[in-house]
Amino acid sequence: MTSPEAGLEETESQLVASRSADIQLALWLTYITIGWMTIEGAASLLLGWASKSLLLEAFGIDSVIELFSAAVLLWRLRVEASGTATSEHVNLVEHRAARLVGYSLYVLVAYVLFNSGYGLFIAKRITDTHESVWGILIGVVAKVGMPILAAYKMKVAARLNSRALRADAIESITCGYLSIVLMIGLAATRLLGWWWLDSVAALALIPFLIREARAAISGECGCGNA
Repeated sequence: MTSPEAGLEETESQLVASRSADIQLALWLTYITIGWMTIEGAASLLLGWASKSLLLEAFGIDSVIELFSAAVLLWRLRVEASGTATSEHVNLVEHRAARLVGYSLYVLVAYVLFNSGYGLFIAKRITDTHESVWGILIGVVAKVGMPILAAYKMKVAARLNSRALRADAIESITCGYLSIVLMIGLAATRLLGWWWLDSVAALALIPFLIREARAAISGECGCGNA
């Protein structure tokens, strides 16, 4: 007959093993995020600069910001995986990182506003639609892949009770929404030839970015238990 103490130890051992497995899964999901954001960001920025597409440039900069966020989350997960940091220290790092990401998003908002105004009223920048097909392809991959990746992150975040991982999942969801704006803007510009549509469509990114920035800075996305 198993004693209560032995049963308790076995349960605790199972919980530790389960959390360790979830941490490893979270690490793999973060590695995937970093890999894709590197490709997505570089491709979007290069194509954006080549085609003078504000939508692609903004999408690429957002990818860079998400890459930064994922890198911070990777550090936090690896610290817990190694068992060398206290929960208080981890929470402090998450809080500071969330605020940095939030302010970075406000920088992106300013960038989009400035370039949209410049493109519409001063330079009348005309998007080279030759590169639009590649931009639309990037958007399609992000629209399909990001919600799937986010769903796995949300499940693991719930099991780990990690607001940091949940915030990262929300960023992946946001990336999926932004990809819709990207595809519609590029496709309409290519098909209809409206030179101003790219700059106007880019403004649709702003509500998503402001909402995410406010949540991060207020601490709703990065300073909870993990």
